[in-house]
Amino acid sequence: MECLDEKLKGLSIARRSRPEEPTYLLHVALQPTSLLAVSCSNFTIHLHNKDTLNLVGEYQGHSGPLCGVTFAHSSPDLLYSGSADGTVRGWDVRRPGTESVQMFKSDPSHSYCSFDLSCSDTLLCAGTEQVNDEDSFLVFWDIRKPGGGLLGVYSESHSDDITQVCFHPRDKDRLASGSTDGLVNVFDLSRGAEEEALLATCNSDSSAGSVCWSGADYTQLLCLSHDEGLHLWDLGQLDTDEPLTIFSTSDARSLTPLADGGGVDYLVGGRWLEEAQKLLVVGGKNSGDLHLMECDDKGLRLLRNLEGGHSSTVRCFLWDATGEALVTGGEDAQLLLWKPGGEELTTGKRESMKSQSALRLKSRPHKKHGYQRQRKAT
Repeated sequence: MECLDEKLKGLSIARRSRPEEPTYLLHVALQPTSLLAVSCSNFTIHLHNKDTLNLVGEYQGHSGPLCGVTFAHSSPDLLYSGSADGTVRGWDVRRPGTESVQMFKSDPSHSYCSFDLSCSDTLLCAGTEQVNDEDSFLVFWDIRKPGGGLLGVYSESHSDDITQVCFHPRDKDRLASGSTDGLVNVFDLSRGAEEEALLATCNSDSSAGSVCWSGADYTQLLCLSHDEGLHLWDLGQLDTDEPLTIFSTSDARSLTPLADGGGVDYLVGGRWLEEAQKLLVVGGKNSGDLHLMECDDKGLRLLRNLEGGHSSTVRCFLWDATGEALVTGGEDAQLLLWKPGGEELTTGKRESMKSQSALRLKSRPHKKHGYQRQRKAT
């Protein structure tokens, strides 16, 4: 099998898609058979053919900023989206443009800034913004009972906006959450009550922006902070005296010097690549250039530079293992498909579609402050 390095070295733009009106592309999700779902800053969700990037549908229904999209695992015709409007909605991708077929709510004061679906397609979890300058909440629903109300609420583990909730890819009861309070918590939901369910608390010493599971058995957690810090923890050490931290830096931007002597301007995110058994971290320049890096206990290693694609900040990416393709979306309103040996079919130079209205819709910045709690030294 061709190694990851060789695959990435061969990447070039195969397809490029631009919407009719300027909008930021914030999150992207893959339905392996045929579709990509993209959440946009104008509160809409776009469906694209994953091979051609042709727009095949659009959903409107949310009245606030979107915090993510994800396809159901066992029923890939169901797409879920979460929003600051206080709803998580389910959409039937066989009927583009129709109303949502499911809707989940909690308290009217709740505004969601993260959500995820368990690998068993049974549990939905959403993380709220801080309510009344006091608490933030993890709220749970049984997806099999759309009208059944809340399954439960955790209210003690975070004290500020919960920016990320991420279910384990294989263990339906394992959940990680990250917050602007600097904490990344790991729960075993099978234990029930919040105090018993909380397995570990890792401190990122900054506002946690994104969290993803990684490692051969998905026992590791990668956390990227809003000020470009990077932390990799090994939860396999929870029952030992060994430290959890595999690698940690408060500023990862300068770890991989580029040809111009500088570093990346920001980190887009990370993703564990199962087939390659590597943790991929994507960073970018404000000009739109992308830099693909491998992360391990030694830090970051530059694998590939991708130039000539985007014209401004990239906000989301995913790796399609089946198609051996990278998909990226950004603030220039462009969705790009990168493939080994790809030859772009569209013509014309890249251009930014940024507008004042799009800029105003950019996700709200997260505040940073001191952190009061830490349960286990990392």
